[in-house]
This record gives sequence, structure tokens and C-alpha cells, in this order.
Amino acid sequence: MTARRICVVTGGRADYGLLYWVMRDIAAAPDLELQLVVTGSHLEPRFGETVKVIEADGFPIDARIPLGLTDDSPTGVARSMAAALAGVGGAIERLRPDLLLVLGDRYEILTAASASLIHTLPVAHIAGGDITRGAIDDAARHALTKLSHVHLATHEAAAQRVRQMGEEAWRVHVVGNPGLDHLRRTPLFDRAALETALGRPLGERNLLVTFHPATLAAEGGAAQVQALLKALDETAGDATIWITGVNADAGREAIAAAMRSWAARRPNTHLSDSLGQTRYLSLMRIADAVIGNSSSGIYEAPALGTPTVDIGDRQAGRPAAASVVHADAEAGAIAAAIRTALASPRGAGDTSYGDGRSSGRIVEILRGLPDRRTLLAKRFMEVGA
Repeated sequence: MTARRICVVTGGRADYGLLYWVMRDIAAAPDLELQLVVTGSHLEPRFGETVKVIEADGFPIDARIPLGLTDDSPTGVARSMAAALAGVGGAIERLRPDLLLVLGDRYEILTAASASLIHTLPVAHIAGGDITRGAIDDAARHALTKLSHVHLATHEAAAQRVRQMGEEAWRVHVVGNPGLDHLRRTPLFDRAALETALGRPLGERNLLVTFHPATLAAEGGAAQVQALLKALDETAGDATIWITGVNADAGREAIAAAMRSWAARRPNTHLSDSLGQTRYLSLMRIADAVIGNSSSGIYEAPALGTPTVDIGDRQAGRPAAASVVHADAEAGAIAAAIRTALASPRGAGDTSYGDGRSSGRIVEILRGLPDRRTLLAKRFMEVGA
């Protein structure tokens, strides 16, 4: 029997971290063949050139599609989308996969699914049906649902939204968040090993900060990051602050520049384009709080028991654990939320997004899918039908 060729597209460190164990399990399945397309910020030195991490992890790369991420204006992002559409289309033509597997809601992933539509290639989509009201991601994610043929939702409420969008029930599966598989399967660093991996000492108190453009806010949320930095000035004291890189979205450069300027005048502040999954999660486990607007503060931090300060509405609509403190994107509100998080006891580990066994479920679903013609013949299910 010929192995089913599963083509995975990854566009950056965030989705790669979530896809890592899925890819490992696809590669290990005797009746599946992994193909890998790498694009987006993975190929850009100013984003940490994280393609090197993929290579070091031992995954063969079947196609590299540079997007020329030098312009973070909306027009520049649109040009990058055009490059992704043409590049993924060419990769599909050459690799001839049986199914495209994508995760999330980023624009390069939306264009990959669009290329699959033209090639009549079935798409499996991880994390459809979520709600994030503060970013254009919502529209991209829901569009991906309609472009996809297999839906791998991270929780039941998301699966119900996918069904509400007219998708047939047999196509919709609740698998959990595959990023949590790292917490069960990836050995994390203890404090001493983490300091060695980071190349610098941890502080007595450590804050992990990740802030991405809020793409529905004015200027991508540039004012929001100023409010965050003012709040940190008020609350961080002598804490060591670890700031991770900003996503390649419209408005990125203004946020990154503000972070760099602030960090340059503050001792014990460290910026990194990319920490890599193991260092990032190890630091998250040790940190006194996670602060920003990244989905990792909603997914992984609660599972590790680390308090989160979630700023603004970029993640609004996602189910959140009790350890997540929401704050309006205003300096006083953020400062109050930071104080609350730092005074809170560590959580016991929230499992709202699964049990760390998502990758195995996903692979079993991929192995049992019907033929291509059946997958492509979608019916729209009326509400109540």
C-alpha cells in the first residue's frame, strides 16, 4: 500500500512548536509520509532564522519559500501573501501530496490553503473554530475552516463553531492543543541547565514578556506596547525580564523598536528573536509571570501553573484558566494585573486544552481518512439539519 503523503506547512516558530510532535508522529507512522514546506519568518535572519532549528531537529525540508519580509505595512504583507501563494502552489505541483496539514490563522497559512483549493488538494486544519476578537486572525481562521476538509479542534466549543459554519460532523474532531504534548514528551531544563542554555543567569524574580501586533488596533497596537512598558516600569522593580521576538505582522517594527529602546536603558532585560521551544517552555515554567498577548499565555502557561497577564483583546474569546488575569491595554490596568499575578499562588496545571496526547490523536485521524474524492466532496450542513 502506498503511504499517504502529508504535506505540513510551517511559517514561524509559533506554529512549528505546536506542530513538532505531530510531525514526529507522522514521520514514524508506517502508512504516512511526511513532506515539509518551510516559509515565512523561519527563513529570515532578523526573526532568528529558525529554519536552522528545524534542520537541527532532523526534519528533511522539501521546499523553502522565502517571502521577503522586509516591509511590515499592509501592502508589504499583501506582497508576502502573493509570494506564499505562488510558492506553495509550486511546491504542491512538484511534491504531489495527498493532503495539506496546517495550523492556526496566520496569513501565510491562509494562502497555503488557498493554493490547495486551486490544486483540489484536501486540507486538514488544526485549531479552527477559536475566537480571538482583537486581531484579523479571526477572519483568517474562519476562512481556513471553509477551505479545509478535516477539522482538528483544540476544544469542544471550537468544534461546535466549526459545525455551526456548515461543516459535516464526521469531518470535525476534538484533539486538544498539540503544543501541550511538549509538556509531556519534551524534557524541559531545570534552573541550572536553563541558565546554561540561555548563556546568562536567571534573576531572583523573572518575567517572560511576549507582545505581538494587535492587528485590529490603531497602528498594530503601538500605543498598547507603550502602556505595557510603562506598567513594567512601575511594577517590575529589580526583576529580570525576558522578551521574545515579535510576530511578522503589520505593525511589527514599531513594537520591536519600542521594546529594543526600552530594554537598552533597563538592566537585567534580555531580548531574543527566538528562544526555541525547549528554552521558551522551560523559562515559562520557572517564570513568576507571563505577560503580553500571546496565545502561549492562554495555552501553555496555565498548564505549567504559571500566572498570565493577558493584555488587550488579541486573545479575547479563547477559554482561559483561572490563572489568567486579563487587563485592558492601559498602563494602570496592566500594572494592577501584574501585581495580581505576582501575588497569586502558582496554579495546579490547567488542562482545558487537552492532556498532552493530541499528536497521536491527529495522526490516527489522518491514517483513517477516506479517499481524496470523498474528502473534497463537501456538503454544507444547515443549522438544525
